[in-house]
Amino acid sequence: MAAILNIKDLKREFLVGSQVVRALKGVNFDVNTGEFVTIMGSSGSGKSTMLNILGCLDKASSGEYLLDGINVKSLNRDELAKLRNNKIGFVFQAYNLLPRTSALENVELPLLYQSGISHKQRQEKAMHALEMVKLQDRYDHTPSQLSGGQQQRVAIARALVNEPVMILADEATGNLDTRTSYEIMTLMQELNQEQQKTIVFVTHEPDIASFSSRTILLRDGKIQRDTPNTAIRSAKEALAALPTNDDY
Repeated sequence: MAAILNIKDLKREFLVGSQVVRALKGVNFDVNTGEFVTIMGSSGSGKSTMLNILGCLDKASSGEYLLDGINVKSLNRDELAKLRNNKIGFVFQAYNLLPRTSALENVELPLLYQSGISHKQRQEKAMHALEMVKLQDRYDHTPSQLSGGQQQRVAIARALVNEPVMILADEATGNLDTRTSYEIMTLMQELNQEQQKTIVFVTHEPDIASFSSRTILLRDGKIQRDTPNTAIRSAKEALAALPTNDDY
């Protein structure tokens, strides 16, 4: 399979006062089309720095980052913004939905930055994305009328609407209870296994990582372990096994 992400000897250094902080110390890995990769690491591991670079929100001090064959380091600010909008679908821990805006309008937002798309086309694409996350019947609801899990589904639909090459999720289950977390991971597995979506999921939770096909563990700015998951757990089965009488 072709690689969507190519990371070669990636280093990121920050100047804090008179001291140089080396957040990433020569990281190497690739992510192939259709992979579901989790990136784990404790505080100070370089996980947040890696996330910002993968999301084209920051650039490495040295090394290479190729996203779908494009060398990110060579791009200016406007080109980076265009690349983010066209190639990456972001899903955040805090949902980041506009509070007084319907689910459909929230999902439409990334399309507003694309020229040549009519209002009708934006609505059709947004509704299709809501259908993918099984929320088409809530299209006119505002975030306050939706549960936490439903809000995250709207956020995932927004991430899908531009048909990105990669979904980049930052602790996307961090604000959710166990049952709702497993519902979101069931959706993620469906997107990955049935629609071959490439997913890079940043998490600190080992049980969430067990639903992916591969886990990269960062420690002190280096990859400590990069291992395929030979026994991928089914989020749907894990969800079904939860006790119904417990308050999750």
